[in-house]
Amino acid sequence: MRSKTLASLGILLGLAISPAFAQMDSAPDSPLTTSIGPIQLEGANNADGPTPSITSLNWAGYAVTGSDFTGVAGSWIVPKYHCLKTPNSNSTVFVGIDGYPSTNTTLEAIGTASNCVGTQYQYYAWYELYPSTYVQISGFSVKSGDAILAEITYSASTFTFTIMNDTTGKTFTTTGKLSGAKRSSAEWIVAKPSSLPPLMDFGTVNSGGDNTLILGTDWAMDSSVTGGIGLFSNIAKINMVDGGVTDATTTALTTDGTSFSVNWKHE
Repeated sequence: MRSKTLASLGILLGLAISPAFAQMDSAPDSPLTTSIGPIQLEGANNADGPTPSITSLNWAGYAVTGSDFTGVAGSWIVPKYHCLKTPNSNSTVFVGIDGYPSTNTTLEAIGTASNCVGTQYQYYAWYELYPSTYVQISGFSVKSGDAILAEITYSASTFTFTIMNDTTGKTFTTTGKLSGAKRSSAEWIVAKPSSLPPLMDFGTVNSGGDNTLILGTDWAMDSSVTGGIGLFSNIAKINMVDGGVTDATTTALTTDGTSFSVNWKHE
C-alpha cells in the first residue's frame, strides 16, 4: 500500500524538493491542439455555479473558487485508453489553478495526456501557463495503471509545477510566471483540448487519495481554506456535454470530500 503524503514529498509545505529538470521538446504529431485552456460552458443558458452540477464542452471533474490560491494537489490513476474504439481522439487529466469560472481566462495546469493518432496511442506528461501553449515533458514516462501525483504552488509571483509518477518514482519540477493570473480557483479535471476534437474513450479516471492511496489529495489552499475539495464552500461538479450529448460524467465526492471518478460516455 502506498503511504506517501504531501508532507513526505515536501509538497505544499515549503520543504525542499530536489528538482528534476528535463529537456523539453515539441508535442508529438497528433490531433492534439497546442493548448488545453480554461473551461468552456455548454449551452447559452448554462451558468457557472455550485453543485449539483454544471455542463462544459471541455471539462469534467471538480472546481472550487476562493481567493489567492497558493497551492493545489491531486492524484489519479492513468486510465487505459481505447484507440481502436475512438481513433484520432485525445484526453487529458490535470490539476490547475484558474481557468474557472468561464470569466477566468488564464490557466496554470500540469497533468498527463494521451493521443490516439489513428489507432496508435501516445502517453505523456505536460504543463501549461495559458494562454501560452502547453509544454510536453520529455523523459517522463507514463503508462496505463500508473499512479500520478501532481501539484502547483505559488510564491513570490512564481508558480512551481511538480509531477511525480508514484509507480516509477520519477519526478519533474519547473517554474513559471504568468501576468494577470487571478488565482481565484483550483480544479481537478479530465479534459479534451480547446480545439474540441473527439474525446478519447478513457473508461474511468479515478482521482484522489481514496482511489490512489496517495494521502493528502485532492487538496488545495487559498486565503481561508486548507484541505480537500469538500471543505470549500463554493464547489462546482462539472459534467462534459457537447450539443446535448453527454461525453463524460462526474461522480459525487467520497464522504471525506477528497476523491471522485469521471466516467467516459461518448466521444
